[in-house]
Amino acid sequence: HYDGLVVRSATKVTADVIKAADNLKIIGRAGTGVDNVDVDAATKKGIVVMNTPSGNTISAAELTCAMLMSLSRNVPQAAMSMKQGNWDRKKFMGAELYGKVLGIVGLGRIGKEVATRMQAFGMRTIGYDPITPPEVSASWGVEQMSLEQLWPQCDYITVHTPLMPSTVGLLNDETFAKCKKGVKVVNCARGGIIDEAALCRALESGQCGGAGLDVFVEEPPKNRSLVDHPNVITCPHLGASTKEAQARCGEDIALQIVDMVNSKNLAGAVNAQVLAGTFSQESQELIKLGETVGAVLQSCSASEKLFSQAHITTQGDCMKSCGGYLTSAVLMGLLNCESGCSANLINVLSLAKESGIVVKQSHRASEAAGVCKVEVVADGRSYKASGSVQGGVPVLLELGDSVFRQPVSLTGTLLFLQASAGPQLLSSVAGVLASEGVQIESFSAPVDHTGDVWYCVGVSSLLRDLSVLKPLVKDVAQLSI
Repeated sequence: HYDGLVVRSATKVTADVIKAADNLKIIGRAGTGVDNVDVDAATKKGIVVMNTPSGNTISAAELTCAMLMSLSRNVPQAAMSMKQGNWDRKKFMGAELYGKVLGIVGLGRIGKEVATRMQAFGMRTIGYDPITPPEVSASWGVEQMSLEQLWPQCDYITVHTPLMPSTVGLLNDETFAKCKKGVKVVNCARGGIIDEAALCRALESGQCGGAGLDVFVEEPPKNRSLVDHPNVITCPHLGASTKEAQARCGEDIALQIVDMVNSKNLAGAVNAQVLAGTFSQESQELIKLGETVGAVLQSCSASEKLFSQAHITTQGDCMKSCGGYLTSAVLMGLLNCESGCSANLINVLSLAKESGIVVKQSHRASEAAGVCKVEVVADGRSYKASGSVQGGVPVLLELGDSVFRQPVSLTGTLLFLQASAGPQLLSSVAGVLASEGVQIESFSAPVDHTGDVWYCVGVSSLLRDLSVLKPLVKDVAQLSI
């Protein structure tokens, strides 16, 4: 029965949970990672997945710094030794952080905060990130370089990346071999970024001089080899475990969901970037335009056939930035008329791909500003339409090769007829409709009457049986908007 679900890291939102949640529209993860949510399953069902990317930042950065300092001065080991009644100063000889090189792999929010704090200790900060531009990281004192250049220079390495196929085992036997002997490593991000078996081997050989781990591949870890190692400092995933972070993440996810529902803003969405520009009145009108033009084409094409291609073209400067959501809106109109399909802006591209539709989107400068042209192919035949928004209402400008004398307002119940022009057509159609108890409310004709052309009739209600018009026309379709 629920529209929204908010979880932290322990709750697993699996595909089964998502399948059972018939009414779910949004999953909010109060925290950074979304590896406990099946994002693919949510996307296919059209559910927004949202996290709080900044809520944990300070807490995670501070724990990382605490790990770096503890590794340099053996603070946890010395404290435990004191509790056991010992006074062993020589055993816990440390090293200064001043003048050492810190390698930061992942220069997002947390990586940045770690860098600025450790610079205060006189560390030189270098880093790697495939997304953050080098000039941006340079502005907060981090020199970017390739991983191959980074490994041999570091006295300390800390990782701040998401866990994904490209980051699993980022630090492994091969990369440890490229590092300085005795390098110390910290992972307060996600278990698995550092290969745990390779880390054990590097610790035993002395290639790695110590490790600070807040996260593990398996939590809690059943394999205690790293936890019990004398040169390893461990915590039970405490990166976000501060009163401030807990409160901040809870507030952030609540406010983000409220803002989205109230169409004010979209923050933290990990699978619904297409929604980012859709909160203005203009964008809502364009979405309605795309959906209705798609629905018109679905009705007027051979609807029992599957679409194989869809080409959406936007025209004019005012349409430059809306191609993404307008394309999705058109596909919604094409697919939602099919039985059992519940496409929305989030899942429609994946549904179109599953249906075998090749989607193409383009933009061109044109004097006809603010026009959306759509061409679809079904069973080898092409169907075209174009529309625009006038006075806040979507209108149809063309259908097939027929350019309407006056734009057709895409509201209410519409009847589309393809027929040869003739003086008796309207009166004949009106007679059939009257016998079916349907009133004509508007009539739109094309500029050119050559050959078979499309007409649009606004009617009071849907016809029970379209076949009653078949003797008069070549093709007929109807829809309610």
